[in-house]
Amino acid sequence: MTTRHHLPVAHEACEQSIAGPFASSTSRTDGRLEADPTEEDDRLLQVGDIAKATGKTVRAIHHYEEVGLLRPHARSKGRYRLYDNAALTRVRWIGKLHDLGLSLSQIQQIVSTWESSSSAPGAMSRIRDVYQQKLEEVREQIAHLETLEHELVASLAYLDTCETCDPAELVAACTNCNLHDKSQAEPELVAGIRGGNGHCRQGSNHR
Repeated sequence: MTTRHHLPVAHEACEQSIAGPFASSTSRTDGRLEADPTEEDDRLLQVGDIAKATGKTVRAIHHYEEVGLLRPHARSKGRYRLYDNAALTRVRWIGKLHDLGLSLSQIQQIVSTWESSSSAPGAMSRIRDVYQQKLEEVREQIAHLETLEHELVASLAYLDTCETCDPAELVAACTNCNLHDKSQAEPELVAGIRGGNGHCRQGSNHR
């Protein structure tokens, strides 16, 4: 039997956020806590802080706000945008999705899908589908990179033998090299250097 977990409903979540880390000890008449603007401003981050912490440019962060991916939490007395830690997490999340190959418009679609979902399980299911597809693509990329790694290792091992060759040997002689094990296939990263246009072989015939 599947265990169902119940999440707090919207109005409960809102009340919890009001009494969150930015809330002061000043009580309102309705029993909730009222934030102290001065104390809150001290804990919030300016756009430059977000940029420094994430490695993004200030312009990029402003652009995220322009396209609806980021919202300032408040404004300072000088009307500067102020962000909470959730904004820092959001910018890092955007960066990770960029690393996975998602465009900004695709990220916008993910956020739109999330915000328009009628239920939490439905929203998470859609996000999971995106991540599952990206996991498969990443694994394919890893397998491709591992193939290239093996090719590079084999090529370097092959080229290490070339250091024992007579320094006076002509490049054309590489086509008939006797230093390498003939039973092992020549790595394509090495064979392609001299095997594509025949210049070396022609040079050898002319000598």
